[in-house]
Amino acid sequence: MRLNVGDLAPDFTLKSDSFENVTLSSFHGKKNVVLVFFPLINTSPCEKELCAIRDDIESYEQLDTQVLAISVDSSFAHKLWSDQLNFNFPLLSDFNKEVSARYGAQYDIFLPGKFDYHGVAKRSAFVVDKDGIIRYAEVLEDGAYEPNYDAIKEALKKLM
Repeated sequence: MRLNVGDLAPDFTLKSDSFENVTLSSFHGKKNVVLVFFPLINTSPCEKELCAIRDDIESYEQLDTQVLAISVDSSFAHKLWSDQLNFNFPLLSDFNKEVSARYGAQYDIFLPGKFDYHGVAKRSAFVVDKDGIIRYAEVLEDGAYEPNYDAIKEALKKLM
């Protein structure tokens, strides 16, 4: 299922790297949310993406926004990686591969012929406003590319 700008963002509750439940709708009326789906921890493209967000977190905070990063890795793996790289936003585990599928952000087969992993999250970004409406959606087919951070911030500025 492909989600588009103007759609209601599917609600979810996932475990964070601190083993707390994080529910998307808990931010309704309080903060905008940037959801970033990423394929796998401990890979250089994912590290580059999440470190870029980490190093620019003030920009998101100034736009009254919470960043949530989601992959199909376990909360245990997320905790180790987050502790190592000092991420300043939650990493959420979609270990059961349900949320990435609902957002249309999931590969049928990741790196076919090389790894053939099923259900890995596609590198994606969604801006969800305080009412739970998607205001920006970007799903990348090639995990080597990063989301358009400028476009994400422009979408957030329009919500101010």
